[in-house]
Amino acid sequence: MMRSNVYSSSQKALHWLLFVLVLGLYGLTFGDSLFQRGDPYRDFAWWLHISFGLLLAALVVWRVVLRLINGAPELPASMTGIERILAKTGHVALYALLIVIPILGILLTWFRGDALSFFGLFTIPAPFQPDRSTAGLIKELHGLCANGILILAGLHAGAGLWHHFVRKDDVLTRMLPASSTLTR
Repeated sequence: MMRSNVYSSSQKALHWLLFVLVLGLYGLTFGDSLFQRGDPYRDFAWWLHISFGLLLAALVVWRVVLRLINGAPELPASMTGIERILAKTGHVALYALLIVIPILGILLTWFRGDALSFFGLFTIPAPFQPDRSTAGLIKELHGLCANGILILAGLHAGAGLWHHFVRKDDVLTRMLPASSTLTR
């Protein structure tokens, strides 16, 4: 049986799209500091943040489903036991944050008393009354998790570069769009 040593094209596309979305969503949070309260551009930045956050949530679900169906290439045999544990723990943490952050964002929006809007295509009203205290707590958790995913993504990228330039294995290249090697 042939086993792919790379991720599927869909898995790779989702990996890089989620990376861009996470960075873009983080960038949109600076609308608070760029625009005053009541400025339509500030409201627009948050509308985009919520819409792209919902897109991220949907794509994360798709990514998890593909991971369950396709799996992942095996780690290189040259990796030590602790390296394997760190790699798996890092991936689980990234997936967990990719799931938790949008959920917190949805809850934050609703506890603020706002409806969720997906690029104006549909709106989901808050299912409960606003609660500023709960919204404040959720906002803190959402922000901490957002900072956490940036840190983990940086470590993830650093590990990929370390594998490529120091270890000289295929860990990085098998997630790049042009890679398609197969092993038996």
